Amino acid sequence: MSGVKCTDNTPQPSMYTEREWLRIQEKEKKESKKQRRMILAAFILFVVVALLAFLVYYFVLRSHDYTLFRPYSRTDSSLGAGGSLRSDNIMEPFASDLCVVNGDVNLTKLSIEAYSAGLFDLNGRRTVYAKDVFARRSPASITKIMTALVTLKYGNLDDIVTVTPIVKEIEFGSSVCDVKEGDVLSLRQLLYGMMVASGNDAAMMIAEHIGGSVENFVSMMNDEAAALGATGTHFTNPHGLTDPNHYSSVYDIYLMLNAALQYDTFQDIISRKNYYAEYKRQDGTDVAVTWESTNSYFTNAAEKPDGMTISGGKTGTTDDAGACLAIVAKDLYGNPYIAIILHSKDKDTLYPEMNQLLALAEN
Repeated sequence: MSGVKCTDNTPQPSMYTEREWLRIQEKEKKESKKQRRMILAAFILFVVVALLAFLVYYFVLRSHDYTLFRPYSRTDSSLGAGGSLRSDNIMEPFASDLCVVNGDVNLTKLSIEAYSAGLFDLNGRRTVYAKDVFARRSPASITKIMTALVTLKYGNLDDIVTVTPIVKEIEFGSSVCDVKEGDVLSLRQLLYGMMVASGNDAAMMIAEHIGGSVENFVSMMNDEAAALGATGTHFTNPHGLTDPNHYSSVYDIYLMLNAALQYDTFQDIISRKNYYAEYKRQDGTDVAVTWESTNSYFTNAAEKPDGMTISGGKTGTTDDAGACLAIVAKDLYGNPYIAIILHSKDKDTLYPEMNQLLALAEN
Protein backbone atom coordinates (compact mmCIF):
# COMPACT_ATOMS: atom_id res chain seq x y z
CA MET A 1 0.00 0.00 0.00
CA SER A 2 2.83 2.37 0.77
CA GLY A 3 3.78 2.24 -2.89
CA VAL A 4 0.41 3.61 -4.01
CA LYS A 5 0.48 7.32 -4.85
CA CYS A 6 -2.92 8.84 -5.35
CA THR A 7 -4.58 12.21 -5.90
CA ASP A 8 -8.17 13.36 -5.90
CA ASN A 9 -8.36 12.63 -9.65
CA THR A 10 -6.80 9.19 -9.45
CA PRO A 11 -9.39 6.53 -10.34
CA GLN A 12 -10.15 3.90 -7.72
CA PRO A 13 -8.25 0.69 -8.43
CA SER A 14 -10.47 -2.39 -8.57
CA MET A 15 -8.44 -4.09 -5.82
CA TYR A 16 -9.70 -1.62 -3.18
CA THR A 17 -13.14 -1.14 -1.78
CA GLU A 18 -14.47 2.41 -1.83
CA ARG A 19 -13.93 2.74 1.94
CA GLU A 20 -10.32 1.51 1.69
CA TRP A 21 -9.66 3.84 -1.20
CA LEU A 22 -11.01 6.87 0.69
CA ARG A 23 -8.81 5.97 3.66
CA ILE A 24 -5.76 5.75 1.38
CA GLN A 25 -6.62 9.11 -0.20
CA GLU A 26 -6.99 10.73 3.22
CA LYS A 27 -3.65 9.34 4.32
CA GLU A 28 -1.96 10.65 1.19
CA LYS A 29 -3.43 14.13 1.78
CA LYS A 30 -2.01 14.16 5.29
CA GLU A 31 1.40 13.04 4.01
CA SER A 32 1.32 15.75 1.35
CA LYS A 33 0.48 18.43 3.93
CA LYS A 34 3.25 17.13 6.17
CA GLN A 35 5.78 17.36 3.34
CA ARG A 36 4.68 20.93 2.53
CA ARG A 37 5.05 21.93 6.19
CA MET A 38 8.51 20.38 6.30
CA ILE A 39 9.55 22.27 3.15
CA LEU A 40 8.18 25.52 4.57
CA ALA A 41 9.95 24.91 7.90
CA ALA A 42 13.21 24.20 6.07
CA PHE A 43 12.83 27.41 4.06
CA ILE A 44 12.15 29.48 7.19
CA LEU A 45 15.13 27.86 8.92
CA PHE A 46 17.34 28.72 5.94
CA VAL A 47 16.19 32.35 6.01
CA VAL A 48 16.80 32.61 9.77
CA VAL A 49 20.28 31.06 9.48
CA ALA A 50 21.15 33.37 6.59
CA LEU A 51 19.93 36.39 8.56
CA LEU A 52 21.93 35.35 11.62
CA ALA A 53 25.04 34.83 9.49
CA PHE A 54 24.64 38.32 8.03
CA LEU A 55 24.17 39.86 11.47
CA VAL A 56 27.26 38.08 12.81
CA TYR A 57 29.29 39.27 9.82
CA TYR A 58 28.04 42.86 10.00
CA PHE A 59 28.18 43.45 13.74
CA VAL A 60 31.04 41.14 14.74
CA LEU A 61 33.37 40.37 11.85
CA ARG A 62 32.90 43.50 9.76
CA SER A 63 33.19 45.69 12.83
CA HIS A 64 36.82 44.57 13.08
CA ASP A 65 37.49 46.69 10.01
CA TYR A 66 37.09 49.71 12.24
CA THR A 67 39.32 48.70 15.16
CA LEU A 68 41.82 51.35 14.08
CA PHE A 69 39.23 54.12 14.24
CA ARG A 70 40.82 56.55 16.67
CA PRO A 71 42.16 53.85 19.05
CA TYR A 72 44.02 56.44 21.05
CA SER A 73 40.66 57.70 22.33
CA ARG A 74 40.03 54.30 23.90
CA THR A 75 43.29 52.70 24.87
CA ASP A 76 45.81 55.44 25.48
CA SER A 77 45.10 57.59 28.48
CA SER A 78 47.78 59.99 27.38
CA LEU A 79 46.00 60.56 24.10
CA GLY A 80 42.55 61.20 25.31
CA ALA A 81 40.91 58.18 27.00
CA GLY A 82 38.24 59.51 29.26
CA GLY A 83 38.27 62.78 27.40
CA SER A 84 35.82 64.20 24.96
CA LEU A 85 36.98 62.31 21.87
CA ARG A 86 34.33 59.98 20.47
CA SER A 87 35.09 56.25 20.67
CA ASP A 88 32.20 54.89 18.59
CA ASN A 89 32.16 54.10 14.92
CA ILE A 90 29.21 56.24 13.86
CA MET A 91 29.93 58.19 10.70
CA GLU A 92 29.49 61.93 11.12
CA PRO A 93 29.68 64.89 8.75
CA PHE A 94 33.18 65.86 7.63
CA ALA A 95 35.07 67.98 10.21
CA SER A 96 32.71 67.11 13.09
CA ASP A 97 35.69 65.56 14.92
CA LEU A 98 38.28 67.98 13.57
CA CYS A 99 39.72 71.30 14.62
CA VAL A 100 38.46 73.88 12.14
CA VAL A 101 39.93 77.25 11.25
CA ASN A 102 39.10 79.95 8.73
CA GLY A 103 42.12 82.21 9.16
CA ASP A 104 44.77 83.34 11.58
CA VAL A 105 44.09 82.67 15.27
CA ASN A 106 45.78 84.36 18.27
CA LEU A 107 48.42 85.71 15.94
CA THR A 108 49.38 88.60 18.24
CA LYS A 109 50.04 86.31 21.21
CA LEU A 110 53.33 84.98 19.81
CA SER A 111 56.35 86.35 18.04
CA ILE A 112 57.00 83.35 15.80
CA GLU A 113 59.04 84.14 12.69
CA ALA A 114 58.35 80.80 11.04
CA TYR A 115 56.34 81.13 7.87
CA SER A 116 53.45 78.95 9.06
CA ALA A 117 52.43 77.43 12.40
CA GLY A 118 49.43 75.85 14.10
CA LEU A 119 48.40 74.39 17.44
CA PHE A 120 45.38 72.08 17.55
CA ASP A 121 43.58 70.85 20.69
CA LEU A 122 42.45 67.30 19.84
CA ASN A 123 40.08 66.81 22.76
CA GLY A 124 38.58 70.28 22.60
CA ARG A 125 38.52 70.18 18.79
CA ARG A 126 39.69 73.78 18.64
CA THR A 127 42.46 75.62 16.90
CA VAL A 128 44.51 77.36 19.58
CA TYR A 129 46.89 79.14 17.22
CA ALA A 130 47.04 79.56 13.46
CA LYS A 131 49.48 81.45 11.25
CA ASP A 132 49.07 81.02 7.51
CA VAL A 133 47.95 77.43 8.06
CA PHE A 134 46.60 77.09 4.51
CA ALA A 135 49.65 78.52 2.74
CA ARG A 136 51.43 76.02 0.51
CA ARG A 137 54.88 75.19 1.84
CA SER A 138 57.57 72.66 1.13
CA PRO A 139 57.05 70.05 3.89
CA ALA A 140 60.45 68.37 3.63
CA SER A 141 60.53 65.04 5.51
CA ILE A 142 57.22 65.72 7.23
CA THR A 143 56.02 64.20 3.97
CA LYS A 144 56.87 60.85 5.55
CA ILE A 145 53.81 61.10 7.79
CA MET A 146 51.71 60.45 4.69
CA THR A 147 54.13 57.77 3.48
CA ALA A 148 53.70 56.04 6.84
CA LEU A 149 49.92 56.41 6.73
CA VAL A 150 49.68 54.78 3.29
CA THR A 151 52.07 52.05 4.43
CA LEU A 152 50.01 51.24 7.51
CA LYS A 153 46.78 51.29 5.54
CA TYR A 154 47.83 49.18 2.58
CA GLY A 155 51.01 47.33 3.55
CA ASN A 156 51.79 44.21 5.54
CA LEU A 157 54.56 45.10 7.99
CA ASP A 158 55.65 41.46 8.17
CA ASP A 159 56.54 41.41 4.47
CA ILE A 160 60.18 40.56 3.81
CA VAL A 161 61.69 43.02 1.37
CA THR A 162 64.83 42.68 -0.74
CA VAL A 163 66.30 46.12 -1.37
CA THR A 164 66.52 47.17 -5.02
CA PRO A 165 68.57 49.89 -6.78
CA ILE A 166 65.68 52.32 -6.21
CA VAL A 167 67.24 53.26 -2.85
CA LYS A 168 70.03 55.08 -4.72
CA GLU A 169 67.62 57.42 -6.50
CA ILE A 170 67.78 60.15 -3.85
CA GLU A 171 69.70 63.35 -3.39
CA PHE A 172 73.31 62.81 -2.38
CA GLY A 173 73.95 63.77 1.23
CA SER A 174 70.32 63.50 2.31
CA SER A 175 69.36 61.53 5.42
CA VAL A 176 69.41 57.75 4.97
CA CYS A 177 69.19 54.47 6.86
CA ASP A 178 72.08 53.27 4.71
CA VAL A 179 70.37 50.15 3.43
CA LYS A 180 72.13 48.60 0.45
CA GLU A 181 70.95 46.87 -2.70
CA GLY A 182 70.35 43.21 -1.89
CA ASP A 183 69.73 43.77 1.84
CA VAL A 184 66.88 41.67 3.20
CA LEU A 185 64.73 43.17 5.93
CA SER A 186 61.10 43.59 6.88
CA LEU A 187 58.71 46.31 5.80
CA ARG A 188 58.31 47.10 9.50
CA GLN A 189 62.05 47.79 9.82
CA LEU A 190 61.98 50.02 6.76
CA LEU A 191 59.02 51.95 8.18
CA TYR A 192 60.69 52.52 11.54
CA GLY A 193 63.94 53.49 9.83
CA MET A 194 62.14 55.96 7.59
CA MET A 195 60.32 57.64 10.47
CA VAL A 196 62.90 57.46 13.28
CA ALA A 197 66.07 58.18 11.27
CA SER A 198 64.20 59.95 8.45
CA GLY A 199 65.74 57.57 5.90
CA ASN A 200 64.99 58.68 2.36
CA ASP A 201 66.35 55.38 1.05
CA ALA A 202 63.84 53.50 3.22
CA ALA A 203 61.03 55.73 1.92
CA MET A 204 61.90 54.88 -1.68
CA MET A 205 62.01 51.15 -0.94
CA ILE A 206 58.69 51.29 0.89
CA ALA A 207 57.10 53.13 -2.02
CA GLU A 208 58.31 50.63 -4.60
CA HIS A 209 57.32 47.63 -2.49
CA ILE A 210 53.76 48.77 -1.75
CA GLY A 211 52.97 50.69 -4.91
CA GLY A 212 54.79 48.47 -7.39
CA SER A 213 56.55 51.65 -8.44
CA VAL A 214 57.39 54.90 -6.71
CA GLU A 215 55.12 56.77 -9.12
CA ASN A 216 52.12 54.60 -8.29
CA PHE A 217 52.77 54.92 -4.55
CA VAL A 218 52.92 58.72 -4.86
CA SER A 219 49.56 58.57 -6.63
CA MET A 220 48.23 56.62 -3.63
CA MET A 221 49.59 59.34 -1.34
CA ASN A 222 47.77 62.02 -3.30
CA ASP A 223 44.55 60.01 -3.32
CA GLU A 224 44.79 59.58 0.45
CA ALA A 225 45.42 63.30 0.93
CA ALA A 226 42.36 64.12 -1.16
CA ALA A 227 40.26 61.67 0.86
CA LEU A 228 41.33 63.44 4.06
CA GLY A 229 40.33 66.82 2.67
CA ALA A 230 43.95 67.95 2.34
CA THR A 231 43.21 70.07 -0.71
CA GLY A 232 46.35 72.19 -0.41
CA THR A 233 48.67 69.22 -0.78
CA HIS A 234 50.40 67.58 -3.74
CA PHE A 235 53.18 65.02 -3.52
CA THR A 236 55.77 64.07 -6.12
CA ASN A 237 57.88 61.74 -3.96
CA PRO A 238 57.61 59.69 -0.74
CA HIS A 239 60.40 61.43 1.20
CA GLY A 240 59.97 65.18 0.84
CA LEU A 241 63.10 66.23 -1.02
CA THR A 242 62.53 69.53 -2.80
CA ASP A 243 60.36 69.64 -5.89
CA PRO A 244 58.33 72.68 -7.06
CA ASN A 245 55.21 70.51 -7.35
CA HIS A 246 55.66 68.93 -3.93
CA TYR A 247 53.88 70.97 -1.26
CA SER A 248 51.52 70.89 1.69
CA SER A 249 50.25 73.19 4.44
CA VAL A 250 50.10 73.28 8.22
CA TYR A 251 46.41 72.42 8.24
CA ASP A 252 46.80 69.56 5.77
CA ILE A 253 49.64 68.12 7.83
CA TYR A 254 47.38 68.30 10.87
CA LEU A 255 44.80 66.25 8.95
CA MET A 256 47.42 63.66 7.97
CA LEU A 257 48.94 63.37 11.42
CA ASN A 258 45.52 63.16 13.05
CA ALA A 259 44.62 60.29 10.69
CA ALA A 260 47.91 58.49 11.25
CA LEU A 261 47.38 58.58 15.01
CA GLN A 262 44.52 56.14 14.52
CA TYR A 263 47.18 53.44 14.23
CA ASP A 264 48.82 52.14 17.40
CA THR A 265 51.94 51.29 15.40
CA PHE A 266 52.27 54.88 14.27
CA GLN A 267 52.01 56.09 17.87
CA ASP A 268 54.82 53.70 18.79
CA ILE A 269 57.00 54.78 15.87
CA ILE A 270 56.88 58.50 16.58
CA SER A 271 57.57 57.95 20.28
CA ARG A 272 60.88 56.15 19.62
CA LYS A 273 64.16 57.82 20.55
CA ASN A 274 65.91 55.13 18.54
CA TYR A 275 65.21 51.82 16.84
CA TYR A 276 67.40 48.71 16.79
CA ALA A 277 67.28 46.53 13.67
CA GLU A 278 68.97 43.31 12.63
CA TYR A 279 68.91 42.15 9.01
CA LYS A 280 71.08 40.54 6.37
CA ARG A 281 73.19 41.74 3.48
CA GLN A 282 72.97 40.16 0.06
CA ASP A 283 75.93 37.90 0.85
CA GLY A 284 74.24 36.64 4.03
CA THR A 285 76.30 38.65 6.51
CA ASP A 286 74.43 40.05 9.48
CA VAL A 287 73.76 43.75 10.00
CA ALA A 288 72.92 45.22 13.40
CA VAL A 289 72.17 48.93 13.52
CA THR A 290 70.51 51.44 15.83
CA TRP A 291 68.75 54.27 14.04
CA GLU A 292 68.65 57.43 16.15
CA SER A 293 65.77 59.90 16.21
CA THR A 294 66.10 63.21 14.39
CA ASN A 295 63.82 64.86 16.98
CA SER A 296 65.98 67.18 19.10
CA TYR A 297 63.53 66.89 21.97
CA PHE A 298 64.37 63.18 22.13
CA THR A 299 68.11 63.60 21.79
CA ASN A 300 68.15 66.33 24.48
CA ALA A 301 69.64 68.73 21.95
CA ALA A 302 66.67 71.05 22.53
CA GLU A 303 65.14 72.31 25.75
CA LYS A 304 61.78 70.68 26.38
CA PRO A 305 58.69 72.85 26.92
CA ASP A 306 57.45 73.52 30.44
CA GLY A 307 54.23 71.79 31.41
CA MET A 308 54.10 69.66 28.27
CA THR A 309 55.24 66.14 27.40
CA ILE A 310 56.39 65.40 23.86
CA SER A 311 54.77 62.15 22.71
CA GLY A 312 56.48 62.12 19.34
CA GLY A 313 56.53 63.67 15.93
CA LYS A 314 58.38 64.14 12.65
CA THR A 315 61.09 66.55 11.64
CA GLY A 316 61.93 67.97 8.24
CA THR A 317 64.78 70.10 6.94
CA THR A 318 65.81 71.25 3.48
CA ASP A 319 67.15 74.54 2.13
CA ASP A 320 63.80 75.24 0.49
CA ALA A 321 61.61 74.15 3.43
CA GLY A 322 63.73 75.52 6.25
CA ALA A 323 63.41 73.74 9.58
CA CYS A 324 60.05 72.02 10.08
CA LEU A 325 58.50 70.06 12.92
CA ALA A 326 55.16 68.34 13.52
CA ILE A 327 54.62 66.87 16.97
CA VAL A 328 52.07 65.37 19.32
CA ALA A 329 52.28 66.70 22.87
CA LYS A 330 50.29 66.35 26.11
CA ASP A 331 49.54 68.87 28.80
CA LEU A 332 49.71 68.11 32.52
CA TYR A 333 46.25 66.50 32.36
CA GLY A 334 47.13 64.21 29.46
CA ASN A 335 45.15 66.20 26.90
CA PRO A 336 46.67 65.77 23.41
CA TYR A 337 47.71 68.53 21.02
CA ILE A 338 49.16 68.59 17.53
CA ALA A 339 51.66 71.37 16.94
CA ILE A 340 53.19 72.13 13.54
CA ILE A 341 55.78 74.64 12.36
CA LEU A 342 56.82 74.99 8.72
CA HIS A 343 59.85 76.94 7.55
CA SER A 344 61.48 78.18 10.68
CA LYS A 345 64.87 79.82 10.12
CA ASP A 346 66.93 76.90 11.44
CA LYS A 347 66.93 74.23 14.14
CA ASP A 348 68.21 76.67 16.76
CA THR A 349 65.15 78.81 16.12
CA LEU A 350 62.67 76.01 15.50
CA TYR A 351 62.54 74.44 18.96
CA PRO A 352 62.25 77.68 20.97
CA GLU A 353 59.43 78.70 18.62
CA MET A 354 57.77 75.33 19.17
CA ASN A 355 58.04 75.88 22.92
CA GLN A 356 56.33 79.24 22.52
CA LEU A 357 53.58 77.57 20.53
CA LEU A 358 53.04 74.82 23.08
CA ALA A 359 52.89 77.35 25.91
CA LEU A 360 49.52 78.47 24.49
CA ALA A 361 48.09 75.03 25.32
CA GLU A 362 47.93 76.08 28.96
CA ASN A 363 45.72 79.09 28.15
